[in-house]
Amino acid sequence: MNTLIHPTYFPSISHFVAMAQADKITFEIEDNFQKQTNRNRTYIYSPNGILLLNIPIKHSKENRQKTKEIRIEPDFDWQKQHFKSLEAAYRSSPFFEFFEDDLRPLFEKKYEFLLDLNFEVLDIVFKCLRMKVEYNKTTEYFHQVDQNNMSDYRNLVEGKKDISEFEKYTQVFDDKYGFLNNLSILDLLFNEGKYAMDYLKEQKLIIK
Repeated sequence: MNTLIHPTYFPSISHFVAMAQADKITFEIEDNFQKQTNRNRTYIYSPNGILLLNIPIKHSKENRQKTKEIRIEPDFDWQKQHFKSLEAAYRSSPFFEFFEDDLRPLFEKKYEFLLDLNFEVLDIVFKCLRMKVEYNKTTEYFHQVDQNNMSDYRNLVEGKKDISEFEKYTQVFDDKYGFLNNLSILDLLFNEGKYAMDYLKEQKLIIK
């Protein structure tokens, strides 16, 4: 089945469950940008619990902008902040050092458009997971799709509509705060490493 889904910033485990179990992937790039969604944010497990990493974007006077037109605000050193947060969260995890060199360039290269960053994120994470993926991109926006030909997982970009509960795995600070469900794919990658793909293929999604 072809899966329709948004390219987001270090997508949630839900996103990767949907993609790992798909025959084909089509990324939605013709949508209008919406604030307070995972298009430009991700959640990790920090020493103080759940932490939001947010990419600052340039605001436009236009009411509606397509996501592919969204530019990253260059006046904030968000990349340095994000990488420091990842180090604090995962330096002691089993696989952080194994993937560190693959991921570091994402926090050193300057990006103008959010979508360019998100696709580089995806390509590098696919490589880390050894996930062979061929994907397409939408050329127009459809409010609804033919469910017989395509699974529509676009609402996963809105965290509130993502209610899946996944099997527990060991997390760095779970002795302090317990298991935190459905964080960024980075949480699974740094804690489970080569076993992450097996985990993704075994999980079940629940969609509102």
